Amino acid sequence: MKSRLGRVFVGAAFLAGLVGPVRALPSLAQAATAPAATVATANTKPLALKVYFMRKDKLVVAGRTLPITKAVGRAALLQLLAGPSPADKARGMTTCVPARTKLLGLSVANGTATVDLSKSFASGGGSLSMTARLAQVVYTLTQFPTVSRVVFWMEGRRVTVFGGEGIMLDHPATRASFEYVTPAILIETPTPGQAVSSPVGVSGTANVFEADFWAELTASSGRVLSKRHVHASSGTGRRGAFLALLYYSSPPRQKGTLVVYDLSPKDGHRENVVRVSLTLSKS
Repeated sequence: MKSRLGRVFVGAAFLAGLVGPVRALPSLAQAATAPAATVATANTKPLALKVYFMRKDKLVVAGRTLPITKAVGRAALLQLLAGPSPADKARGMTTCVPARTKLLGLSVANGTATVDLSKSFASGGGSLSMTARLAQVVYTLTQFPTVSRVVFWMEGRRVTVFGGEGIMLDHPATRASFEYVTPAILIETPTPGQAVSSPVGVSGTANVFEADFWAELTASSGRVLSKRHVHASSGTGRRGAFLALLYYSSPPRQKGTLVVYDLSPKDGHRENVVRVSLTLSKS
């Protein structure tokens, strides 16, 4: 299994980049003494990744900005295993992945990521926790266009039944496998705390009544800067993707909030409300 997971699958450069080694971020002292070209290379194109944690019993997205690396899949998993940052925790994010879990290997071929984790990954927790930790790994890896499904191994052996709850993994897991822990509206872009400017691209997936919902951008004062109706590619029992642009004008750099919600078909009240804190720059 180690040789299988250690191979580099040759194909698109991006595919190979999912599994390679991760470069360490240079220290401030190193950056200060490094040649100008080296510093520029390390800082001009930071790598933006998403990591999927939990808030209460549903998935939520956190952003990460790292030095450029060819191993984006590995980098994303290592960030997931490191757990929520202090800022993530302040936003109510938690993780169901046990703290001692180690990444032992990762390979990608034909749209399938094979991930090998240490046995700690299966320790503790009930049915919800077990389902959530699997979902966190699957969502984190499938953010990349070359990965659509995930096969799990632990300590070099294929996992077909996971944990004492008996979760079946005899087939590759996809995002659709975890609708139970996916919120009705999942905002994947922008990520909490992100600095944005007009127009703000809002994307993700939704499973709401008739695929219709609303997105608002509010200033720190509560004033609505932008509002638009959003229609996902499907809804009412089937999850669909969406992309919307919110245009605004505002004073330079202030705090703001993206508020997304749908309206109850019964009485019109807001439900499935999602709030994402942002830093708004002048358009």
